[in-house]
Amino acid sequence: MAPNDPKNGGGFFASLASSISNLGSAMTKSVNGLVGYEGLEVINPEGSTEDAAEEANRGRWKQEDRDGYWKMMQKYIGSDVTSMVTLPVIIFEPMTMLQKMAELMEYSHLLDMADQTEDPYMRMVYASSWAISVYYAFQRTWKPFNPILGETYEMANYNGVNFISEQVSHHPPMSAGHAENEHFTYDCTSKLKTKFLGNSIDVYPVGRTRVTLKRDGVVLDLVPPLTKVHNLIFGRTWVDSPGEMIMTNLTTGDKVVLYFQPCGWFGSGRYEVDGYVYNASEEPKILMTGKWNESMSYQQCDGEGEPLPGTELKEVWKLADVPKDDKYQYTHFAHKINSFDTAPKKLLPSDSRLRPDRYALEMGDMSKSGNEKSSLEERQRAEKRTCEEKGQSFTPKWFDITEEITPTPWGDLEVYQFNGKYSEHREAADSSEDNTDPKSIQFNPWQFQDLST
Repeated sequence: MAPNDPKNGGGFFASLASSISNLGSAMTKSVNGLVGYEGLEVINPEGSTEDAAEEANRGRWKQEDRDGYWKMMQKYIGSDVTSMVTLPVIIFEPMTMLQKMAELMEYSHLLDMADQTEDPYMRMVYASSWAISVYYAFQRTWKPFNPILGETYEMANYNGVNFISEQVSHHPPMSAGHAENEHFTYDCTSKLKTKFLGNSIDVYPVGRTRVTLKRDGVVLDLVPPLTKVHNLIFGRTWVDSPGEMIMTNLTTGDKVVLYFQPCGWFGSGRYEVDGYVYNASEEPKILMTGKWNESMSYQQCDGEGEPLPGTELKEVWKLADVPKDDKYQYTHFAHKINSFDTAPKKLLPSDSRLRPDRYALEMGDMSKSGNEKSSLEERQRAEKRTCEEKGQSFTPKWFDITEEITPTPWGDLEVYQFNGKYSEHREAADSSEDNTDPKSIQFNPWQFQDLST
């Protein structure tokens, strides 16, 4: 790491980082003896260590529900609970993980700009700002539905971008995604790994994200920070992503290192992101600063990371207007990708929009949503048993597994690649005269499953 890393003291952000870095865990206070439970901590992002008991009684859970949930969950402390626990729909949002992957495309124009610029360092500014832009959506405290094996989500021609994602593995849960327009291709294999800590959970993004800029063939690799979800049972749930985000130009060796500050007392440091664009020799070229829930700016800097005289901070990304008092904290873009009004022609029957549990929750029928969710999960278990009895295994439709194993900070990952079949399907569907109302299509992720012996 270059000596001007904002965490390590040096350059423009040294005094800021040193004042914040020790606050990340300072406001944690055990509620042992306060609410009668062992092993729980409550963290109030708006307060200090003195209000843990009061904060513990807030949140979306009723007391009796909270007690029951804690009794069920305490045996899992320290475990990866990614697919271990059946959760109540009270904590869900009407969206799946496959749809949430698509939210990265809201500010895809930044990747267009990265492809078009002649400046290799501004290329990294645009691309890394694109990677940061999704964190406003990631702060939502509702859990998306886990996709059924073979489930898909497709978004057609949003600002010229076509996007497809597919659930390629059930155990462990893995998703693959691909997006493309005239300026870039985006490819991601995602596998979440978790660690349940009682009243919080760490979410490790075991995945590989690659962006290829088409003009020069530049390949960018992204390693995001982990995410921490606080106050799952006691207190108001909130999300933080402390740590480093690293984007590397695999073609030239340039990179961006951005540090997401941990939240401190009374919200100190919350949302703040600081860092630098470095050349291949790890010399800082551009400083970047901002908040992941508001905007990002940049400024040219010298070899010590200090702003160059005569230059000023310039805004590169700003959060678009968002709905006020939205129940699920959705952006306008999130509502669009969830809507049947924006569904492409001949929507795949495996598409997340068609899930009856998701749709029932969107319509506000929580009881029906819970029943439909249980029914889908039982159908998935039954399909698995049938496949095992027949000696069959699942093969994804739109992605192929490769022989590549890529290391990540949290474990090795099998890589899936887009096989191009969806592009052929979408081209044929768009030219079709079939204008079937997508709402009339029955959800069936099993229709396209390729079961090979």
